[in-house]
Amino acid sequence: MTTYNAVMSAPVDREKLIYDWNVQDGGSKKPTQKIFFDDESLRDGLQSPSVTNPSIEDKIRIFHLMDALGIDIADIGLPGAGPHVQANVLRLAQEKVSAKMKIALCCAGRTVIADIEPVVEISQKAGVPIRSDVFIGSSPIRRYAEDWDLSRMLAHTREAVSFAVKHNLSVMYVTEDTIRADPETIRALYTAAIESGARTICVCDTVGHGVPDGVRALIRFVQEVVAETRQKVRIEWHGHQDRGLGVINSIAAIEAGADCVHGTGLGIGERVGNTPMDQLLVNLKLLGWITNDLQKLADYCRAVSQACKVPIPKNYPVVGEDAFETGTGVHAAAVIKAFKKGDAWLANRVYSGVPADEFGFEQKIRVGPMCGKSNVIWWLEKEGLEPTPQRIDTVFAAAKRSDRVLTDNEIKEILK
Repeated sequence: MTTYNAVMSAPVDREKLIYDWNVQDGGSKKPTQKIFFDDESLRDGLQSPSVTNPSIEDKIRIFHLMDALGIDIADIGLPGAGPHVQANVLRLAQEKVSAKMKIALCCAGRTVIADIEPVVEISQKAGVPIRSDVFIGSSPIRRYAEDWDLSRMLAHTREAVSFAVKHNLSVMYVTEDTIRADPETIRALYTAAIESGARTICVCDTVGHGVPDGVRALIRFVQEVVAETRQKVRIEWHGHQDRGLGVINSIAAIEAGADCVHGTGLGIGERVGNTPMDQLLVNLKLLGWITNDLQKLADYCRAVSQACKVPIPKNYPVVGEDAFETGTGVHAAAVIKAFKKGDAWLANRVYSGVPADEFGFEQKIRVGPMCGKSNVIWWLEKEGLEPTPQRIDTVFAAAKRSDRVLTDNEIKEILK
């Protein structure tokens, strides 16, 4: 009986095994700027109507996993919302200090002094810098609904940014719904914020309206506005998933020159959610644009899932239960042959566009109605059982009768 024990094959030039159309015709060129990440899981992500607000212990665990993934800054709350949020924000700030974490901190707030004052107080109590992220709506439709006029918006902008800077906070000025705002309003708001001391600005697709071409055009326009001020200002991008374009829009923003992109674990957030930070990290890693160690990615996603009571779909990219499993005979055979060559690199790529081993996973062969006998042989050997004809035929027949993939325990019961 043929078995599938590993047999080392002759060395091969791996670069010749995958022809990469992603880099043809000048596409997907590595950006020249360093890419930063802002994680909104503990603030914007909690605006989802379906999530549970995590305990402070769960927030601290997620916070540490952000740090382990090399995320640069975490939004730890909107302390202007009240004493309970302020207590959580202070505890997270103290955790950064006591655990000597690398990740930086920011807090959200409206462009009103009442939202900035608690950030000043918490920063002083914890003895750690906290960036003040002040936001205001910018699109004509939002201004019409709110009965705002531009002069009033500019006055709020100057007052809020100046107050934060006066109290030694760095400032990110955020224009909500920038993707639907007119150029004159965008120029006026960002110019006022930068002249008042903001050295980071955030361009937002708050309602998930944008497509990649629109994102590129907007980022390039904002770069022109920044250049007119003659100040060194960091540009960040914040996107949502309403059209399912969160990740590709973030990539487009980076290509256009954005320095930092925002996201949340599993894409939690208002309506259908924010850009999934996990998927964003995976794609940028596979493009070769970042070198972050993502072995803790599954822990991060599971922590967000458990703390926020958001189940991970089985077919979710990378961390979903089905991401690296196959029960199809032809596909499984290719993976098995790769393992037979003693080449884990090959096995993790021959039938997967995402190499499991780079993210702490491994390929799994399952037994079900679409499997071949090679699947059964593989399963038996993995369990330390001799793949005798009787065992193979018994399991294979049961698999073909089933309407789904069999669990390990079910196969063991069949063998009994």
